Amino acid sequence: MADDTTRDAPLFGNPPRIAEGGHVGQIDNSLVPRFAGPPTFAQLPRMDEVDSADLAVVGVPFDAGVSYRPGARFGPAHIRASSRLLRPFNPATGVSPFAAQQVADAGDIAANPFSLEEAITQVERSARALLEQAPRLLVLGGDHTIALPLLRALGSEEPVAVVHFDAHLDTWDTYFGAAYTHGTPFRRASEEGLLDTSACIHVGTRGPLYGARDLVDDRDLGFAMVPATEIDALGAGGVAERIRARVGERPVYISIDIDVLDPAFAPGTGTPEAGGMTSRELLAILRDLAGLDIVGADIVEVSPAYDHAEITGIAASHVAYELLSAMAPGSQEKQ
Repeated sequence: MADDTTRDAPLFGNPPRIAEGGHVGQIDNSLVPRFAGPPTFAQLPRMDEVDSADLAVVGVPFDAGVSYRPGARFGPAHIRASSRLLRPFNPATGVSPFAAQQVADAGDIAANPFSLEEAITQVERSARALLEQAPRLLVLGGDHTIALPLLRALGSEEPVAVVHFDAHLDTWDTYFGAAYTHGTPFRRASEEGLLDTSACIHVGTRGPLYGARDLVDDRDLGFAMVPATEIDALGAGGVAERIRARVGERPVYISIDIDVLDPAFAPGTGTPEAGGMTSRELLAILRDLAGLDIVGADIVEVSPAYDHAEITGIAASHVAYELLSAMAPGSQEKQ
């Protein structure tokens, strides 16, 4: 590596950035220490610092839909803080995700913490407005309730295939009579015609259910499944092959509840279940999804109050990085 000590870092103001592929990239950490940069995802530019963006990272600090541990409202800030060590080149895929596309941090969507219905409307409206500035979104949650308004924004014109990584089905009907919670978004989305019901799939599901009827209802709503109990036998490549076979060439929305990981790899979450994936398995599967028509994605249910040494935040930030790499133009050719 070249000796950069002869260059001067600015004492304040706009930090120097890496410019590659005609895009504004990360802060140049040879001049500015990682712990000193602004709190955007991966130290990327804000939306107002670029002329246009191919993909926007946006937070939704909202957790009024949770049924157990709260705290996912602090997830976006935690994931951003845990993303400072992400670097420009992904050697596992041969892709430079910030050089192949203009990625910018759009900040957070303000959602009413006291009204689920109003918050859902606000997230949908904000996502639609943001899609006019960037054609694809990577959303940092927040609890899983936010998947419904995001799918309304993305799937209203053409139903999308959902690849759903989660310990739980999230296709239940109601909780305490409430139709909108973090356990119901994909039932509502299926009922509203937002999903291509021939192409949706859960990955990593596990743990006890309320009854066998849960699985019947889930299939009727359009979901196939790769439960956690099959991942050892299939391996990461086999799981990705199942996903690709289910999705085909359809537009895809990837939704990742961080509790798909075992609590050993993601303790900072609201409804942990034993027996989950390792972070290495999840990252490997996501790499194998490069080349799919990924129109958007979310990472939800990071609850930093239950995290330790940023274990969950770091896992979530790397999940985001692999999603950005898989969504980068030309990613399939790099495999």
